[in-house]
Amino acid sequence: MEQDIFRQDGHPQAGRVAGVDEAGRGPLAGPVFAAAVILDPARPIRGLADSKKLSAKRREALDAEIRAGSLAWAIAHAEVEEIDRLNILQASLLAMRRAIEALHPEPDCALIDGNRSPDGLHCQVQTIVGGDARIEAISAASILAKVARDAEMLSLHDRYPQYDFARHKGYPTALHLAALERHGPSVCHRQSFAPVRRLLREG
Repeated sequence: MEQDIFRQDGHPQAGRVAGVDEAGRGPLAGPVFAAAVILDPARPIRGLADSKKLSAKRREALDAEIRAGSLAWAIAHAEVEEIDRLNILQASLLAMRRAIEALHPEPDCALIDGNRSPDGLHCQVQTIVGGDARIEAISAASILAKVARDAEMLSLHDRYPQYDFARHKGYPTALHLAALERHGPSVCHRQSFAPVRRLLREG
């Protein structure tokens, strides 16, 4: 159940606070990833920010720091088949729930980027629009999720080089859309997304 877990000074109440974010809602291909991170107050990590504002090199460096210096972290995903069956929002929430449930120790509360939270969590929950730019634990989660998803897309690039996933990571760029027109969708494309659905219907 969502509730206000911030004190009057603007900081979360005492306890283990997990930041949660996802990566990969917009692409036409590949899983959607989520991460949950409980930072260690005794080991601050400098330079945490929204993953989209960081270079790939900086994200990877911070990814290593977060993994080494956090009290707990977990990464999870929802497969393309789950995205097509549930829709991308519900699949994103499923990935978030999987990440939160994989944390050891368990969090006392979860701060989730956006305005929707997964159902059935056994901790306090608060959603924060723009949290990846405002809350360090959410920034850390956004970095882990982005780095993990980018690595997955590089792996898919090796299997399906004709789509050039290494360059666009599955997002609907002109390059990706042209490759889709030329080669048709692969098994790692999201059939419920309009450009892919149209090609399948026409094919």
